Amino acid sequence: MATSNTVKGPASYFPSIETNYGKPISHWMEVLRSAGPRKHMAYVALLKTDHGLGHGHANALVAAYLDQAK
Repeated sequence: MATSNTVKGPASYFPSIETNYGKPISHWMEVLRSAGPRKHMAYVALLKTDHGLGHGHANALVAAYLDQAK
């Protein structure tokens, strides 16, 4: 059985995020890191209101950020 190399989960949004907003994922991770401790939706709100990201893109970044912070 062939193994799929398709990226799944929040990272599947990363190419679109980089294309649409012109910044690498490392930039967005630094924005989240600099924001200090917050709850998931507070991070999402920050990205949407302060940086103009759409909800799905903001949510994917926050999910990935919080997952790597575990």
